Order: sequence, then C-alpha cells, then structure tokens
Amino acid sequence: MRGFLASSIGVTCAAALAVPLTLPSSGARAATPAAESPAGSAVAAAPARAAGSVPGSTQSLPLTPAGSDRSLGPASREEGVARRDVRPFSLVGVVWDDPEAELHGTVQVRTRATGTTTWSAWQGVETHNHEHAADPGTPERGTGAVRGSTAPLWVGDSDGVELRVRAEPERSERSGSATATERALPRAPLASPLPKGLRLELVDPGDEPPRQGAGGKAEAARAGATAMTVESATASAVNADLAPMGATVIPELTKRQTEDDLIAVRGGSEAVGKARPYIGPRPRIITRKGWGADEKLREKDFAYTKTVKAAFVHHSASGNNYSCSQAGSVLRSIYRFHVKSSGWRDFGYNFAVDKCGNIYEGRAGGVAKPVLGAHTLGFNTDSMGIAVLGTYSSSNPPKAAVNAVARLTAWKLGLYGANPRGSTYLKSGGGNLYKKGSNVRLRVISGHRDGFATECPGSRLYKKLGKARSSSARFQGR
Repeated sequence: MRGFLASSIGVTCAAALAVPLTLPSSGARAATPAAESPAGSAVAAAPARAAGSVPGSTQSLPLTPAGSDRSLGPASREEGVARRDVRPFSLVGVVWDDPEAELHGTVQVRTRATGTTTWSAWQGVETHNHEHAADPGTPERGTGAVRGSTAPLWVGDSDGVELRVRAEPERSERSGSATATERALPRAPLASPLPKGLRLELVDPGDEPPRQGAGGKAEAARAGATAMTVESATASAVNADLAPMGATVIPELTKRQTEDDLIAVRGGSEAVGKARPYIGPRPRIITRKGWGADEKLREKDFAYTKTVKAAFVHHSASGNNYSCSQAGSVLRSIYRFHVKSSGWRDFGYNFAVDKCGNIYEGRAGGVAKPVLGAHTLGFNTDSMGIAVLGTYSSSNPPKAAVNAVARLTAWKLGLYGANPRGSTYLKSGGGNLYKKGSNVRLRVISGHRDGFATECPGSRLYKKLGKARSSSARFQGR
C-alpha cells in the first residue's frame, strides 16, 4: 500500500558540510528579477537581465487559434504562439487543462538565442501523452492540479519564441454505404480537436548553485549555511546515513565497503545469515543540493512504496543539445516543469543520468529508500524510474550513460535483493496496457515501453538494455 508519509525530521542546520562537486558552473546569468507569470498571461519583452542570483521562473503563454481555425474556438485544430520577445528561458513545453485528454498532433517550436537575431530551425516537441505520470487513484493524481503535458525540450538560453500545434488528421468520415462516385470525390481529412486550455511554458532554470571546488570550499560552506532552509535540511537528512548534512555529493564506495555497510545496516553478519548480499558498489550520486533543486517548489512530505522490485529506464526526450556542464540547469528546468507546469508533487523520476555518466538524485525522499515516483503510469509502485537526459530514438546513447545505468541499478536493486538479469511481477495501477490490479511479469530492468505503448526510452537506448542488465549483474557479483 503506497502512502504519503509525513517527514518527522525536525532539522535545523547551522552550516552545511561541503563535499567537492564537479558540476562545472555555466557562469553568471544576466537576469531581471524572477517571477512566476500567471497562467495564460502574455509576457512582454524584457530588458537585459542584470547580473545576480536567479532562482528560476516560468512564463505561461496561452495558445490562440491560427488562420481559418479562429472561428472554431475550443475545437480548434491548429493553435500557436506568434513570434515574440519574452524574458530569457532555456526549456519549453506545452500543457493543457485535462490530464486525461490526449494531444494527437504535432508540436513545433523555434527560438531565438538570447541577445542575438539568430532563430533556430523548427524543432519537434514529443507529445508523449499519459505515460509519465502518477498512477490513477493516488493522492498525487487526485490533487486537481495535474495537467496534461508534452515532454519538455531543452533549447538553451533564449529570449524569443514561436510555436505551432497542429492536430493530426483522422480518417475521412465516408460511410461504407456511399456510392462509388461519392467515395471517389476528394475530401479534406478531418482532424481531432486539440485539448482545451493549451499553454506554452517557458522555463528559466536560474543560476547554478555555488561551486564547491578547490579554493572555494569555505565560501561555499558559508553560502550553504545561509541558504539552508528547513526544506533543504529535511531533504538532506533522508540521506544522512550516506553523506554529511548538506552534502552536494554522495561518495562512491567499493564493493567490499558497500557490502560491509549493508551487513551493518541489517544488523551484522549473523542477521544476514547465509544470504549473500548481491549488491554492486555504491556509485557517486550528485544530490538535489548538488544540482540546485529548489526544495520549496515540491510538496514538503515524502511518498514511499514498500520495496524496489524493478527499474524502468527512460529518456527525458528533452533533446541532446546540452553539455554535461549544463546538466544541472536541465534538471532544474525539468523539475520546475514537472511541478509548476504539470502539477506533480516533485520531479517525476527517482534518478537521472547525463551523457557523461553522472548520476543525480531525482525525487526527494532518500536515494536508498523506496521513494514513490511518477515515471511509469500504472507501475510506479515497487519500482524506480531512471531518466537518461536526452533523446535516443535515432541517436545512440553514450557508453558512459549506459554504464551509469548499470552501476546505479546494481547498487539500488541490490539493496532490495533484485537480480538485474531476472524478471519480477508488478501489480498494474491502471491507466496503461493492463487492467488495474493485474499482476504483470516484467524484466527487473525494463524500458518504459515494456509497461506502456510508448517510444520511450527511444529505440537506440532500448537496444542497450541487454548490455545494462548483464553489466549490472556482473557488478553485483552474479
């Protein structure tokens, strides 16, 4: 039985203990004061931003019917946002009112690089309806704040945008009883109406957190002491047995150290008995503090499930045009899009992996704990979701990313006794290919498409899951 568990950790922190962070800084950003735009509001051009700390913001622009469709109102089949100047942003996505409604069509956007006159080519935004979300009937799904949404797309620092959304054509309504002459007459294809309340979301990730490298540890520690809130302290406390309070990185351990740690947690070697702890070495994990998560955005309590029997691998579908030094910005943008735009309680995935193989803590609640995510509709219970940042439908995932998935699953699945080469049963929560309550046999390391009719994690990444399974099992010593 899943549940929302209120954290009982009352934590205050006078100072954060610094652990070196290797996320490179992307430098200072020029910005106007960040503020949320009310849903549906138009945003005028803004002057150049002054240097300073920016916590991030979201601009929400309503779509309007295009061309001859203006008279169709809510049944419009083509809507968009005319080319315009906006405040700087780096990630885009489209949302709509009803989370159960599907967007059958194409979404294309083009953007202008900040401070230039250079516009990008049209880029497609993946609609990926339904499949990334909290399960039906759960508290997170039933808040009334959840919206339908596309995948988010990383476009880089931009200050101009243009968008078009077109419904896909349906089959003609010609009946079988029509005459041959009538059937031969050319008729324009019909199109499904677009969902109501379409809005373009423009997300500014804000500044990078203070760097904690050589020569800057004292300054970073002072900044951490000042910035540590109850929310961020609580988020750090759930990982307190793995790293010091306020740490930006959970350090890696050798396999022997990891096994010894597991035996200690379970009460000593006698308590473990004859069962060998098949577990991979704990990998280095960049914490939420390390990538700059604003803990005030999410709901304050944590949601847990009973165990972790399976891992679902995803791609973020946010594009591959990011550098590893920008991964923190990509994560902050997706996090903000999930919470502020899509209405979720927190970042949807339990973990993220970038193209360089860096592993990041995702949804809050503790990296070693069975945190309930919103990554695989109908199968969020007793599973974890890993998002590889990028789009891997036609691009091969980097070896470093696939290896990171193997290392992460070897450790996390090992904590719960799961064999990466094996299969398991998960109970469907509904909303997917399977009837609610049915027990479904799945690979312990599955792709998202194994539990839902979706392209995710992209055909190229999906083909690498066999390699990830064998490597993960090898890391566990199987």
